[in-house]
Amino acid sequence: MQRIAYGDHPSQFGELYVPENATQGAVVVIHGGFWHQRYGLELGRPLADALVAEGFAVWNIEYRRVSGGGGWPRTGQDVLAAIDAVDIGPVVTLGHSAGGHLAVWAAKHSARVAGAVAQAAVLDFTKHITPRALELCTEEQFAEASPTALIPIGKPVVCVHGDQDEDVPVEQSIGFCAAEPQAELVVVRGAGHMDMITPGTESWEQCRAAVVRLARDC
Repeated sequence: MQRIAYGDHPSQFGELYVPENATQGAVVVIHGGFWHQRYGLELGRPLADALVAEGFAVWNIEYRRVSGGGGWPRTGQDVLAAIDAVDIGPVVTLGHSAGGHLAVWAAKHSARVAGAVAQAAVLDFTKHITPRALELCTEEQFAEASPTALIPIGKPVVCVHGDQDEDVPVEQSIGFCAAEPQAELVVVRGAGHMDMITPGTESWEQCRAAVVRLARDC
């Protein structure tokens, strides 16, 4: 693993894994935590380890977060800058919760992103999680920050969500997929929010399989 800075701020860095058998493609892992400073890229390390073991190059990124120099549009700008900072070819973005928001948002805005896997993602700032979204940006910025407002994304998006998620309701993914022509919905019965980033669970297996499918088409 190589730590690489893509800017001068302490949160502008990532951890790059390029195994010798990196034959499957490349993945950008974007952690969640409702964009808050107290959550960091350590949440993405188990996913990076699992994907590297399967032959993926993985770029596990950090970004400026709320109360740590982030907010909109800086948080989104960091994700795009991180994606451009390393040359690992076309990438699939894999993001959990608020990281799922950023994964889909990046798919809309970066030519390097071939598709996104959204794990229990925040996709519509106007419903269910609006008070949390308002910690990231103003209501006037919803049109540029909320993935649902950006439909069509123009890239394939696979939304994997548990029907027992108490942090981000599954309706976030259901509504997005009903409106986005290139979206696929995978609902995992009995699964909660953190199952998505726990290797060994059915939720993670669905996420992994989605990454493999999208990477194959890069």
